[in-house]
Order: sequence, then C-alpha cells, then structure tokens
Amino acid sequence: MPVPPLSRARRLRRLALSALLAAFCAQGARADQTDRIVFDFSLRGITAGQLAINGEIKGNAYSASGVLKTSGFLGAIRTLRYDAQVSGRYAQGRFTPTRMDETAQRGNERVEYVMLYRNGVPAGVTRNPPRQPRESDVDPAAQGGTIDPLTALYAVLRDVDRGEACRFSAYMFDGSKRSQVTLSEPVATGNGVSCSGEYRRIAGFSEREMREKPRFPFTLTYAPTPDGQRLRVVSIDTDTILGKGRLIRR
Repeated sequence: MPVPPLSRARRLRRLALSALLAAFCAQGARADQTDRIVFDFSLRGITAGQLAINGEIKGNAYSASGVLKTSGFLGAIRTLRYDAQVSGRYAQGRFTPTRMDETAQRGNERVEYVMLYRNGVPAGVTRNPPRQPRESDVDPAAQGGTIDPLTALYAVLRDVDRGEACRFSAYMFDGSKRSQVTLSEPVATGNGVSCSGEYRRIAGFSEREMREKPRFPFTLTYAPTPDGQRLRVVSIDTDTILGKGRLIRR
C-alpha cells in the first residue's frame, strides 16, 4: 500500500532529525581529547629553549599546564622560566578561561600571578610581589572575551580536524597587556597544511615596545597525526625581536 504523503513527510523529518542528532553526538565525542605538546625553540639556528604543554578537553571543560624555559646557549646567558596552569569552559570550539596561575622566574627574580574570571571577564588580577601600577596598564574590567596566553597557545597547538586548521583568532590579556593572535590563509602542503599567522601588540605596551615591533608574523606547518585522523602543528617559523626563530615539535 502506498505511503500517504503526510506520513512520508513525517518519516523524512524523523530521518533528518536522527541524522542531526547523530552528527551532534559524534561532534561531542570528538571534542574530548588529551594533548602532549613539546617544541624545541631555536634562535638564528642556535638552541634557545623549550615549550611543553599538557592539555585536556573533556565535555564542556578544558585545562592546560605549560612550561616555557630557556636552554642551550640562551639558557647559559640568562635563566628564564614560565610555569602556568589554566582551567575553564569549552563550547563550540571556544575557550573561556575561569582561572589562570603563572610563576615567572627571571634570573633570581620570582613572580607569581593569579587571574580569576567572572563570566568571561578578568575579575581579579594579583601579583606577588606586588608592583606599582603603570600608566600603560590595561583595565582588566574592559577585557571581556579575552583569553590568557596559555589558553591561546593550547588552542593553536592542539590536534585539530583538517577543517579547523588555520581557523583561529582571539584577543589575549596577560594581566596588564592586550594583544591578538590570528591564523589565516591555509595552503595544502602534501598531506598537511601551512598557514600564515600574526601576533599583534594592541595596548598596555610601552612606547618603546610599540616602536620596536608591534607585529610579529609567523608560519605554522601542520602534518597528519600518527593515526592520520587529524592534523597537528609540527613547526613554527616566526619573527622575534632578536631575529628569526623556529620551533620544531619533538
């Protein structure tokens, strides 16, 4: 017996709804991930440091810890080390931090920072030992929608689906300065992808820093993960104040 038109329409709607639900569930399962990211950094071809990040996305939450430290020739000249941890919410590809802790070691100087967020706005920034506010400091209350530097690094360097590669732009706030990082112009390179990026200083920087270099272009290169299912950043070529720098993934 032929199916009445109304019943056929209902069946089509049910099939469409089932397909949408299946896609949604698949995306939710795909969102959970754990990343171990380690890069060696060289400056003008000379070993200069290491960047290591452990990150996790689970459901609607994310967390990350990271270490940036000097090594090699640069480490022999000056000891620099930054340890940071961040946690927050993750939804529809967007990271919203809720707390960031950082310890900066510069030679014999040790400084601790804590930044708390309320509804995506930095609600409290503390520094130990404290310092006198500078005229160039940016007001945290006006930085709604920004992310911290560690969150930005994890968002850029984590493994992604091919369609997500080179598709990131965010404003950052580190407690006193506002900046922006943007990826664009994806180009297929064999099985991988490369794209242009830019880090831009916006506010909170001194006049000397803005004259010195307000924009830092860089290039990301992605390659397939070992299972071939996703892409990961394997190298970064960037401008620095001290010349050309390169990060290579271990």
